[in-house]
Amino acid sequence: MNNTADAEVVFRIRRFDSEKDPKPHYEDYRLKVLPGMTVLDGLWKIKETVSPSLSWRVSCRMGICGSCAMMINGLPRLACNTQIAELGTKVVTVAPLVNFDTIRDLVPDLSSMFETHVRLKPFLIRKDEHESEHPTAEYKQTSEEMENYLQFSYCIKCGCCMAACPTSASDRQYSGPMPLAQAHRYNVDTRDEGFDARRNELSGEAGPWRCHFGSECSRVCPKGVDPAKAIQWMKRSLVLDYLHLRKRPQAAGLAPVPKDAKRREGVPEAPKPTV
Repeated sequence: MNNTADAEVVFRIRRFDSEKDPKPHYEDYRLKVLPGMTVLDGLWKIKETVSPSLSWRVSCRMGICGSCAMMINGLPRLACNTQIAELGTKVVTVAPLVNFDTIRDLVPDLSSMFETHVRLKPFLIRKDEHESEHPTAEYKQTSEEMENYLQFSYCIKCGCCMAACPTSASDRQYSGPMPLAQAHRYNVDTRDEGFDARRNELSGEAGPWRCHFGSECSRVCPKGVDPAKAIQWMKRSLVLDYLHLRKRPQAAGLAPVPKDAKRREGVPEAPKPTV
């Protein structure tokens, strides 16, 4: 399809309203495509001109928040990052992410993913609890140590990997690539001491052993996180730990505070924690 103002496509959108519809159905909308128009732009145009009840999630519109993840021509993608012209088709089929229940239209129910994410403790766990709650300094970490988890910290929790995962489609007990990759991100963080706290959950039915290494999760990730790699490394860590061969370095200590350190004038204090 040429990227011109005269181009026209059909948006085939999966609609569902639990209060009205016995089951989901598809509706077609014709739309003139302007140069640079994204799928999200197209959805807004349809909502503004044809169907004001059309629902989906959206926030940043810049590929950062992950809210607008949906199935576009059969693949999980971010609607704000997907240009219509680049799809190369006259029909753009849009549906909510698979492997999740649907709340309405293009809005998936991601609560199960986030509940699992929380269960795997996606935060730094330290034995020095008082320092964690009342920090006096930063924890030491080299740039090389940071590189062990940096790639996995780019996750925006969009759910694309969960929708692409064939194991998640058939096994509801499986944690899925997003929660597992984020558990690995903290397990390899030198500031963390929470491997044992996460091990029981990771060693059971919900852990990485259900992964068949199809790597679809990594293929569709819009941020290049590569959760499939994180899951394979997690398997290795669990096996070495079981065999008592896993090296357990001492957790990073506190970085020294310069004696002459002082706050610059005009720099405000950090806000108090809200959680």
